[in-house]
Amino acid sequence: MLTTPVTSITFEEYLTYDDGTGFHYELVDGKLELMNPPTIEHFLITKFLEQALDAEIQRCSFPWLCFRESGVRTGRSKSRLTDLCVVTLEQARELINVSAVFQSPPLLIIEVVSPESVKRDYRHKRSEYAALEVPEYWIVDPMAAKISILLLEEGLYEETVFTASQQIISQVFPELAIAADQVFSAGNLG
Repeated sequence: MLTTPVTSITFEEYLTYDDGTGFHYELVDGKLELMNPPTIEHFLITKFLEQALDAEIQRCSFPWLCFRESGVRTGRSKSRLTDLCVVTLEQARELINVSAVFQSPPLLIIEVVSPESVKRDYRHKRSEYAALEVPEYWIVDPMAAKISILLLEEGLYEETVFTASQQIISQVFPELAIAADQVFSAGNLG
């Protein structure tokens, strides 16, 4: 992973940072970390999950929104970019005309693992999202063909792993009816 020439930046500076390249960055301990562009498989899986969650939100009339690549502040000088996050309408209203970096915990965050994000998604984001008290965190790992659903229990995540035809069990979306293999099949082009 490359880092930019900027040596140190505050969270407030991060909210308006634009180096003109169109690249996306996370803020980690006051330093910008360049995020590599996702693969087509990653885009397709993310799109499938976003559409499934949007449909479930609409079906259940939940006052929620699902966003792709929004930020979540996980510390004084830390902000992560999520693949997907589900927030309340109130959380979205607070940011209607400013950078979409949520400072309160989303209801659900989903990360799709790529070869360069394994440690970041399984370790760093897991501990940061738990500290932020995100109630549910999904780690979708196409390389291992498994989906880890992490539910916050007394400040730590309890993990349940879903593979193959197992139906995903979510506390945030208790009636969601998708299986792990459906998610991974979405990442194929034919």
